Amino acid sequence: MQQFRSAPPIGAHIQIKGGLAKGGLAYTDAVGARAVQVFVGNPRGWKLTAGDPRQDALFVEGCAERGVPSFIHTPFLVNVGSPTEATVEQSIASIAHNLARGAQLGCAGVVVHAGSAVGEDRYEAALRQLHERLLPVLDGLAEDGPRLLIEPTAGGGRSLAATVEDLGPYLAALEGHPLVGVCFDTCHAWAAGHDLSVPGGMTATLDALEATVGPGRLGLVHANDSLDECGSKRDRHTTIGEGSIGAAPFAELLAHPSMSGVAVVVETPSERDGSPSAGHKRDIDLLNDLAVLRTAPRPTAAPLAS
Repeated sequence: MQQFRSAPPIGAHIQIKGGLAKGGLAYTDAVGARAVQVFVGNPRGWKLTAGDPRQDALFVEGCAERGVPSFIHTPFLVNVGSPTEATVEQSIASIAHNLARGAQLGCAGVVVHAGSAVGEDRYEAALRQLHERLLPVLDGLAEDGPRLLIEPTAGGGRSLAATVEDLGPYLAALEGHPLVGVCFDTCHAWAAGHDLSVPGGMTATLDALEATVGPGRLGLVHANDSLDECGSKRDRHTTIGEGSIGAAPFAELLAHPSMSGVAVVVETPSERDGSPSAGHKRDIDLLNDLAVLRTAPRPTAAPLAS
């Protein structure tokens, strides 16, 4: 049996109604989260908000007291690969703002969707935009600040990164910048064609991820089941074990060597049985139970989906 030094802290994308600290930390405690992800503005808008200094300070203090790593997710509109200049400008401003907020809040990482070329004939041009527009932002970051975590998407609309192998040219466009990491979303990987449900499928996918980007780049995992079939290119999350991926692959996820100390957050339905947070608590509890299996022998890797 293979032992790992550090179990993944497991938590959720938390609700912050009432304030980042007042609402967010109460939600953290209610669901038993050991890692948290938040939005620091409207996830479906461009407005950049400064935050409340008192709530910020209490959030930082509360996370430190609980030993809970924190992460920010950028708005869904962000797309540095867009052919529309206004979208690119707003995307860069949003990424820079969220990285600055992440530094203020002591976050370990800021998650951004990989984006889309919005057209089959624009892939190379979109990668050049990453190099020209996003690399200067990364070069201006402090070494002790949060990493920018690239999250591959479900694969629709000529995604710049959907499969884990797509991260190769993506990171190359950013010159393998040391402050770039990866956020691996299980629902997205499944939708992009990685069959995580077969024995060894999750192991093979994480092996391929590490082979593509190198060790130490994995900075966060979004643990989500899916309402759709493998390769659907549809991003519809559901409760772990109640979707088409199933629960067993998540035990395989937690047992993988690259997961040592890497935080896991669920983005599954939060409401369950009439409670606004019971869904997240249920999924966190399940993942913690599955983590007990993390010293089991690793399954033989299954062939990767093409």
